[in-house]
Amino acid sequence: MDEQLKRIMEAVVNRQKGEIQGLVKAAIDEGTDPNTIVEDALIPAMDVVGKQFADSDIFVPEMLVSALTMKMGLEVVKPFMKGEDNKSKGTIIMATVKGDLHDIGKNIVIMMLEGAGFQVIDLGVDLGVGKLIAEIESVKPDILGLSALLTTTLPEMKKVIEGLEAKGLRDKIKVMVGGAPVEQSFADKIGADGYGADASEAVTLARELLKRPRVVN
Repeated sequence: MDEQLKRIMEAVVNRQKGEIQGLVKAAIDEGTDPNTIVEDALIPAMDVVGKQFADSDIFVPEMLVSALTMKMGLEVVKPFMKGEDNKSKGTIIMATVKGDLHDIGKNIVIMMLEGAGFQVIDLGVDLGVGKLIAEIESVKPDILGLSALLTTTLPEMKKVIEGLEAKGLRDKIKVMVGGAPVEQSFADKIGADGYGADASEAVTLARELLKRPRVVN
């Protein structure tokens, strides 16, 4: 690996917020392709961070700082990226379901997904079926991510999937679910396409879901 790319990657993994932007700018000034910086340094760095988190070598605070470091590097790169080079890996709508106001876990997942190159649209918390479907019809995302922390709001996930089916949209979008009370058996029961136990798994799942065929408008 190019020494500059290696240093950028290490800065993200080691949470060097004070150094990342200078390293990225120096690489660009010396002619390194901006897309290469993203594809070969920033995104792989977050893959390393995700694995460290999954292996319990680091925890949420460390993961968040690495994600912030990556985003700071991305801010430097973005103005230099054009056309296909700036194309995201896919578009994901994220939301916490109706009746649930918790968003810490969702926000962590969003940062990890963005670090992996996805375009993420965060609709926030307490999202009802109607609002979600309207956004899906407008944006036409590849994936819908639903989050819940309260056991009492889990039925809302099923309602969303039923709403997608009623509108004829279910085959056009992949649905992944997560949150403390969610389990794989529940995801299977309501007909979700996948379940992520944590932020790292959510990224892996999103990549997998994009490989599965879907109906295109």
